[in-house]
Amino acid sequence: MSEDIRQSLGLRPVINVSGTMTSLGASIAVPEAVAAVAKIMPQFVDMNDLQRKAGKVIARLTGAEAGFVTASCASGISLAVAGAITGPDLLAVERLPMATTARKEIIVQAGHIVNYGAPVDQAIRLAGGTVVSIGQATSTHRFHLENAITENTAAAVYVVSHHVVDYGLLHLSEFVEIAHARGVPVIVDAASEYDLKGFLATGADIVLYSGHKFLGGPTSGIVAGRKDMVRNAYIQNYGIGRGMKVGKESIFGVMAALEAWETRDHEGIRARERGYLDLWKDALDGRPGIHAVIDPDPTNNPLDRLKVMIDPSEARITAWDLSAALAHGEPPIIVRDHEAEHHYFYLDPCNLHPGQEHIVTRRLGEELDKARRSNDIIATPIEDLSRHRFDGLLKWPD
Repeated sequence: MSEDIRQSLGLRPVINVSGTMTSLGASIAVPEAVAAVAKIMPQFVDMNDLQRKAGKVIARLTGAEAGFVTASCASGISLAVAGAITGPDLLAVERLPMATTARKEIIVQAGHIVNYGAPVDQAIRLAGGTVVSIGQATSTHRFHLENAITENTAAAVYVVSHHVVDYGLLHLSEFVEIAHARGVPVIVDAASEYDLKGFLATGADIVLYSGHKFLGGPTSGIVAGRKDMVRNAYIQNYGIGRGMKVGKESIFGVMAALEAWETRDHEGIRARERGYLDLWKDALDGRPGIHAVIDPDPTNNPLDRLKVMIDPSEARITAWDLSAALAHGEPPIIVRDHEAEHHYFYLDPCNLHPGQEHIVTRRLGEELDKARRSNDIIATPIEDLSRHRFDGLLKWPD
């Protein structure tokens, strides 16, 4: 690991066992991407030409007809939706988010309208789209989608994420079948997915990926798909996309990250991560009130996480209080705790530097031992999670 610059900046030396979270900096950039960024930073380029070069790499790895790089997967949603609304009409591009056509409705399953750091539906509204939610949070059927499509439907958005409801909704293949039967294009948000080809192969017209999560590139998003739809999304850079523009370093960095993905030792990485999971599970097995199991990824990415289930009556601490104690300790350990109210959190091994797995083991033991010595169960009211969730954000800056 290179020199740790965080201390000189006065930043906490966070250890990330939460995953590829934007709030923590997403992922460890692969060496190829770091080198590419350094090489191109001093140089001037024609940005459109650089995007064309990137498009060829994106097309090769995804099976798309075309592609380009944008600021993030979230901006990719807005640009793709905007392109579906305006087509190649440059005047319409300039006028967004005030759409000049009634054909601006964007269909989304209710169970897919989630928050990934910002609301999915906001990314659509930023592009001038009118969100048409179909079904209920836990139930969408064919008739919901079939009856939602009208002459004003511009596109349908499908979200692949651990945040979405993962039962009772339309599968992508069925979603595509119904939409395409009525001439409606399908846009897939696949920000954190390993599968670079499957969604387009299933029939999606545009697929959006993060360039800075599993790929290990600089902060960026990837737009891949049908040539006409990719073009219509790209020209939004002369409209709402101006505020979402991407630098030469991110474009070239993503190109390098994509090419590195082709030669990465994925099996070796999985084996190393499995070793971390086994280490943590062995350390937790037998501790009162703790039950740890290795869980597969919910969207079928080829990775596992350790699910740490906590019975506070025996462990003498709740899942959310243990998560907070780890986060505020020395060094801070950030776990995947978005479902902590259900009395569990996850340990994700994909973003560790060598040796940090042992620090995580030690810190878990320290906090659990401390809780066992407590006279009372450490149980902050669950309502406090909601009450104080945005305190830090609202206090910014100091």
